[in-house]
Amino acid sequence: MTSSTSSRRHFLQLVTAAVAAAGSRSAMAADKKEPFKISLAEWSLNKGIFGKGGAERHEHLDFCKIARSLDIGGVEYVNQMFFDKATDAAYLGEMKKRQEGEGVEGLLIMCDREGNLGDPDEAKRAKTVENHLKWLDAAKTLGCHSIRVNAASDHKLSPEEQMKLAADGLHRLCVEGDKRGLFVVVENHGGLSSNGLWLTGVMKAADHARVGILPDFGNFYTDRIKGELYNPYKGLREFMPWVKKGMSAKAYDWDTGAGKFYTEDRREGREITLDFERLINIVVKAGYNGYIGIEYEGDKHTEIEGIKRTKQALDEIKAML
Repeated sequence: MTSSTSSRRHFLQLVTAAVAAAGSRSAMAADKKEPFKISLAEWSLNKGIFGKGGAERHEHLDFCKIARSLDIGGVEYVNQMFFDKATDAAYLGEMKKRQEGEGVEGLLIMCDREGNLGDPDEAKRAKTVENHLKWLDAAKTLGCHSIRVNAASDHKLSPEEQMKLAADGLHRLCVEGDKRGLFVVVENHGGLSSNGLWLTGVMKAADHARVGILPDFGNFYTDRIKGELYNPYKGLREFMPWVKKGMSAKAYDWDTGAGKFYTEDRREGREITLDFERLINIVVKAGYNGYIGIEYEGDKHTEIEGIKRTKQALDEIKAML
């Protein structure tokens, strides 16, 4: 064997080894799961859709288009944006068509203004459950996995009694959700629902496989008027075992000097500073790798700019994990 032949063979061996190593690294990269995915909560556009505060106007039917333009692949609808269309098959069909046309995934419908699931009046509690059925049907039509509801009761009652009533309403609704293959998830939305131990107590009392929690990073005000807060990091850790497939990354003003990944609600009496990096680490360490929904409510940026800035923070934190 000549030296030149030996050199060529050695060279080919090196090339083959390099190609194999590169292929192995590519396979490993392909196998590695994303720490989480990013979705968009429609409430981020509420000012524009409702025409408030001189914000740029947006149309509900353009929601999926806006999400796709921001490179976001999942959407969380808000029932208030199409409140009178829940049973309008043609309208829901148009929503579905636009959703599929933009290549985004419909995740859930956030439901409000349908009564208290923990109402102490038996007839009103039953009516509230009935009022939510059309949203379960709409969510199924749109291919969602959940509806988000509130665990509201009568604040004049003891926390224990409110827990019992809210759990009863939730259980009834979960029975209906199960028929449709859907989850019923509760958001910490002020009052007792923002108390981590109380809401997890409701989960246990509701006692149904379809019940869960949709944590909101910023909705830990137990009394907004007095500015009383439940520790958001403690609350999020308490909520994680009950999370199904979604959560809301509530964001306010960015770039306030608090830190790179800190967002601040600076309204008087409602001051709160949230460390997104710390919150996301709690989420990921709990084993969650589903969608985290951007829900921007700040004043410093426009709605679109606020969404972009929140996505930037989430993307940068994701890259660090």
